[in-house]
Order: sequence, then C-alpha cells, then structure tokens
Amino acid sequence: MWLSPGATFLLFAVLPEVYRRIPLRPAFWVMLAFVVPPWLLSWARTGDPTSMLLVLLPTALFSQLFGWVIRTLAEQNLVIAELSHEAGVAAERERLSAEIHDTLAQGFTSIVTLVQAARADPARADDHLDLALRTARENLAESRALVAALAPAALEGSLADALRRQVERVADFGVRAEFAERGAGEVPRAVEVVLLRAAQEALTNARRHAARVRVELDVLPDSVRLTVRDDGPGYRGAPEGFGLRGMRARLEQVGGTLTRSDDDGAVLVAEAPR
Repeated sequence: MWLSPGATFLLFAVLPEVYRRIPLRPAFWVMLAFVVPPWLLSWARTGDPTSMLLVLLPTALFSQLFGWVIRTLAEQNLVIAELSHEAGVAAERERLSAEIHDTLAQGFTSIVTLVQAARADPARADDHLDLALRTARENLAESRALVAALAPAALEGSLADALRRQVERVADFGVRAEFAERGAGEVPRAVEVVLLRAAQEALTNARRHAARVRVELDVLPDSVRLTVRDDGPGYRGAPEGFGLRGMRARLEQVGGTLTRSDDDGAVLVAEAPR
C-alpha cells in the first residue's frame, strides 16, 4: 500500500487536513510519519533513495504550505467575525444613544421645565402639571417601544399625524407653531422614523430659542422632505452638536440628506427617498 502511486497521491488530500485540524508542530511530526516510512521502504526495495523522494518531498511541502494557508484564513475569519461583532455593538450603542437623546432625554427636559413653570406660576400650576403628566406618559410609552425595538409610539398613525401632534405639543409651551402638508403617498417606515426624530430635535431647539416655528412636510414623487423654520437666533456657524450629528447619521442610513441654514432664524431641511 505504501508504495502504490495512488496511495502516495492520497497524501495530497490527507496531509492538508492534518494541518487544518491540529497545531503546526504536532502536524509536522504526523506528516513525517506519513512520508518517511514509504520513502524508506522504497529505498530498501529499489536501492534508489531519490525516485520516491521526488514524489514525497513536494507532497509534504505542498501539504505544509496548504495547511498554513488554511489555518491563516481561519484565523483571519475569526478576527473579521470579532470586528464585525464589535462594529455591530458600536452601531447599536450609537442607535440607542440617539434614540435616548431624541426621545427620553428631551421628554425629561420638558417635564423639568413644566414643573419649574408650575412652581413659578401657581395660577397656572394645574395646566403645567397636566402637560407634565402627559409628557411623562408619552415618555413611558417611548421607553417601552425602545426596549421592545418597536417603531416610535408617536408613529401609531401616519407621519403627518405624528408631526401635527408634535407641533401641537410645542404650541402648548407658548410657541406659535404651524404645520403644513403637501402631497400624499406611501413613505417607508424607516424614513418616517428618521423624519419624526428630526422634527422632534428641531422642535425642541425651537421651543428653547424661538417664538414661532413652522413645520412643512412635502411628499414628492421620489422623495419626502421635512422643513422646519423658526425665528430663533439660527445656527450662526456653530458646530453640530450631538443631536444634529445623530440626525445626519440617521438620514444617511436611509439614503437621505440634512441641510441647515440661517434665513431670519434657523432652517432645517431633511430629505430622504421614498
């Protein structure tokens, strides 16, 4: 068996598998156990040490090289898998940070503001506390949706309905708020979520810095555009904060864009394909 050509060439299949399954040093000794006996038997039988060696030596070298390549690829695949996992964890952490900033943190800020207003104006304390209670309930619904990885609680209806409710909430804080809708058509849920979050961020800034804000939703043939204008101080070349960076990243994930400008206030335009 050791001397048959077929058995010799089987080493091309056997030895790489040996190098793949066991560490290199033990695999080397196993390789010698496969190669040396047939070489010695051939030498003893023919008296020629070179004929069988010309077959076995390339086989052994090829097997060792092939085994090393297989092991290297396996190690690289393991590294790639680990990096992919880390990238996924980082992306999920970034997503959760943006969700918390856009919903829960802003909601808690509103509650604190309303409670402070109730203490400062006892005559309207009930109104402020009622709004704070409603905000707390909405925050609770958002937190449950976040934990369940569901769509935002505010998006139970259409995007236009959700934006209209957000505008009404800003008006409850004394800001003159308007909403306009043009066009109609289906909008992907992922795009609805991104545009709603963009509107929430822009309206929170308007509530803090402006006396008037207008939200416009344009459903175009190939895209949907959200425009938020307020009469506040504008951006004035200020660098983007966490909210705007998160908003831009969200839009890029759905193939959209974000632009901001100063035109008698702050103008924010978010557009994404349908």
